[in-house]
Amino acid sequence: MTTDPDARVALIIEDDADVRQLLVMTLGMNGFVTIEAENGRQGVALVRDRQPDLVTLDLNLPDIDGVEVCRQIRPITDAYVIMITARQDEIDRLIGLEIGADDFVVKPFSPREVGARVNAMFRRPRTTVRSVSQPLLAPGGHTAEVSQPVAAPAVAAPEPVEGLLTHGPISIDTEGRIAMLDGVELPLTRIEFDLLATLVSGPRRVWQRETLLSRIWGDGWVNDQHLVEVHIRNLRKKLGEDTKAPRFIRTVRGVGYRMMPASSD
Repeated sequence: MTTDPDARVALIIEDDADVRQLLVMTLGMNGFVTIEAENGRQGVALVRDRQPDLVTLDLNLPDIDGVEVCRQIRPITDAYVIMITARQDEIDRLIGLEIGADDFVVKPFSPREVGARVNAMFRRPRTTVRSVSQPLLAPGGHTAEVSQPVAAPAVAAPEPVEGLLTHGPISIDTEGRIAMLDGVELPLTRIEFDLLATLVSGPRRVWQRETLLSRIWGDGWVNDQHLVEVHIRNLRKKLGEDTKAPRFIRTVRGVGYRMMPASSD
């Protein structure tokens, strides 16, 4: 079976056949070629072999859970990762683990919701572009099940802040997507990097939560302000912030966030 060499590839790691088929349909309608894995070990192997652009990852897999799968694939792929869970209260715990997932979806979900979240993620700049010109193979050399994509909707990418941004001991290479504190690179996720770069690009500005959601996650996210709060919390941890006496990110109560005055100490 031939595939479009320019098509984006999504790996669906899900043991529930009905959910897996729903994701195949949803992602196919959004322009993806899809590969399927029924368990975590098969999923890790497919990530290593095929280097997909997107991974949807169920939390409760029959062999190794989604958290461990995410930890194993993060060092070998820059794919966007959507973690899927059956419980709303799992999301805070998952984000708190800093496992490298880019977004979280709770079952039961609507195809429209998943499509919107995927398109919002792909509006953010990627660090690499991958070719998918070779056939898709599952572990052992067998051809993996693949769905043909339909045309993806055109999405205008936002204009990134170019060059080098600095704020006290923080320096950000927006083109290379590298953030450093006191000369040491910070291990930021994509969302954390985008949040920090946005805040530093306008350090005197108070960034409203709604503005951050629209700029980083995309339109239609005004009801998910909790996402901003959780990712800001994780960003502060990586900056070594004391929440009672913040050095870098100040909370403007009832509005949003802004950078503290720059200091080199």
